Amino acid sequence: MLNLSLALDGCELRHADSGGDGVPVVFSHGAGADHVMFDAQRDHLTARGYRVITWDLRGHGLSRPAGAPFTAERAIADLRALIGHLRLDRPVLVGQSLGGNLSQALLRRHPELCRALVVIGATRNVASLSAKDRLLLKAAAPALSVVPVRMLADASAVTAAARADARRAFAQLTKKEFVQVWRATVGFLDPDPGYRTPVPLRLIRGERDRTGDIASAMPAWAGAEGIEEIVIPGAGHIANQDAPDAVNAAIEEFLRVAA
Repeated sequence: MLNLSLALDGCELRHADSGGDGVPVVFSHGAGADHVMFDAQRDHLTARGYRVITWDLRGHGLSRPAGAPFTAERAIADLRALIGHLRLDRPVLVGQSLGGNLSQALLRRHPELCRALVVIGATRNVASLSAKDRLLLKAAAPALSVVPVRMLADASAVTAAARADARRAFAQLTKKEFVQVWRATVGFLDPDPGYRTPVPLRLIRGERDRTGDIASAMPAWAGAEGIEEIVIPGAGHIANQDAPDAVNAAIEEFLRVAA
């Protein structure tokens, strides 16, 4: 339950903090989702002594009304403000989809604020974009505007439980709001092929993730960084809900070494 609130730019950013002296881990959810998607990870890591922070991004879940339009810049400012408000000492950032793009962006802009990064089902912000990529990105927003929200939710997960929760969360946003959030995700993309993540990095992808080009982009990202990509068997885009035990294990193993 998100029992804490931070007033920022017309929005009450709702969040939860398990407290304690453990390494802080901040979870940022995907577009249309909310903090509930990380319930299994929260419980698992809190029980192992980590200080776990979950939150609802502006305009999502309990952080409504948004108060101001959702943009990439505002999302970065919100996450930075939350870290400062809670006085977190170089937290580990964990982000799924949009949350992964947001976490990358904050780390790139403020590397001194973070000690490690975990990305679940997201593309690499700094990857080169071909002319075809740019055309597809331009066409995606109009296409999304006519796709029923239920279909978007169902396409994000494989298991019945994960799909049901995605439908619940997605239903909290209007189609206009969802498209606006998606456009903001594109705003995180800033090609710089020579950039390398300056902190320990873990990449996690569901084996059955068919969202965008993640199935090809994440392996390419892992290759560029010289690390192993963790592929979760049978899971979809929301791998942490489709296969929570496997994702919990992958995150915990990484934290034991990186944090």
